[in-house]
Amino acid sequence: MMLDRNLKILLVAAEVTPFAKTGGLADVAGSLPKALATLGNDVRVVMPKYRPISDTIRTLFDFPVQVGQRRETAVLRESMLEAQMGDIRRTVPVYFIDNYHYFDRDNMYGYWDEAERFAFFCRAVLEMLPRLNFQPDVIHCNDWQTGPICMLLREKYSRDPFYSRIATVYTVHNLRYQGNFPREVLSLFNLGMEVFTPEKVEFYGSFSFMKAGLVYADVITTVSSRYAQEVQTPEFGERMDGILRKRSHDLFGIVNGINIHEFNPKTDPRIYRNYDINNLADKKDNKFALQRELGLPERDVPVIGMVTRLVDQKGLDLLDEIKDELLQEDIQLVVLGTGDPHYEDMLRRMKEKYPDKVAVNIGFNGILAQRIYAGSDMFLMPSRFEPCGLGQLISLRYGTIPIVRATGGLADTVVDYNPETGMGNGFSFDHYSAFELLHTIRRALSTYRDRERWEKLMRAAMEADFSWNRSAAEYLEVFDRAIMKRREWAQIA
Repeated sequence: MMLDRNLKILLVAAEVTPFAKTGGLADVAGSLPKALATLGNDVRVVMPKYRPISDTIRTLFDFPVQVGQRRETAVLRESMLEAQMGDIRRTVPVYFIDNYHYFDRDNMYGYWDEAERFAFFCRAVLEMLPRLNFQPDVIHCNDWQTGPICMLLREKYSRDPFYSRIATVYTVHNLRYQGNFPREVLSLFNLGMEVFTPEKVEFYGSFSFMKAGLVYADVITTVSSRYAQEVQTPEFGERMDGILRKRSHDLFGIVNGINIHEFNPKTDPRIYRNYDINNLADKKDNKFALQRELGLPERDVPVIGMVTRLVDQKGLDLLDEIKDELLQEDIQLVVLGTGDPHYEDMLRRMKEKYPDKVAVNIGFNGILAQRIYAGSDMFLMPSRFEPCGLGQLISLRYGTIPIVRATGGLADTVVDYNPETGMGNGFSFDHYSAFELLHTIRRALSTYRDRERWEKLMRAAMEADFSWNRSAAEYLEVFDRAIMKRREWAQIA
């Protein structure tokens, strides 16, 4: 059942592009609200005010927040996001919860009092709403840092008429990061031990921020349909698969979108030469310029790109197993990323052994990333697991053919090329196997040698629609479901 009115939506996240970012969550939190706003909804965003965020944002007011036995002061500040779709322009307010004690630090995460920092943030988000005179229909919580908001609404605020009808949707971006802390953390929320049970927030003896979201949210989403199924299994469920199976009727997968205006090879100012689906020949100029910039021989050979975190999740152990066989092929491999020193060293050794075939840049460079997306022929993502993945969506947009393992969002977005029918937009393999990875890359290389087939594949990739407008419409359906469920619960209560 769809509501016949626009919604008031508050999106809560620990990071939001362009204000603060460590990963894909920030991109979602910075893009989804804009798409929802252009559809006519009153959308607002709230996040912590970290030190690097500009002081030019406007200060609204301050208010007290109870954290265990302490009363802390939250300062509420405001900026905005500009949204546009066609001739429609909207502004999305972005609120910042500021507190010198908790957030005026060098880094966003990784401190001994992480639980207390985000307990304060969750309480402050709820306490700010009546002071803003903003009563959302739904609060959209994202990842572990925001899970307790769902718990607090049900256990502490539900008897207050202002809060009683507010629905919650909780989105898991990566189930591996759960926010599990000692049981004493529960006291920060001024709740009793009655909620510290296996049916509620107790998780193998710990208090789990993520489990608080999974148990108490009206609806749960994750960032692809396949991942929504995978997290209900022991292999991918990170010990949360039991609660996710129990709530399977409230669990939905929605693939993330990308900003199709930012990621547009026709207008992208960061790439060497612009091109589009009707002018694919100019894409090759991007390859030659990339080779020159990275010190590789300027040759018309297949260039395979990777822009990735260098961590176990990303399938780099498979690449390590096949590297010598792979680099006997007439190819070049270009990698940009940072992460585990083990994989950084592995890639450096590959570069030393194959200096004319491998270029490695340790670190992150946004401009170089775009040049790799545009200048590569293929994009490699052999992930062990991948809740959604953005790299394959960007590479499709640039006509760079993804080679992926069929897991999570990679399975939902990359259709394996079928040479008999000509259908597909990339290459994929099912089992987490170095042999299957090498075989799949060789299938891609064989297809590349048939220019007519390859250009048809590039066009299929560039025609795929992974805009936020599509994802936003799916989120609105989920929000409607959560609101209806909350209303039924409120009537029973």
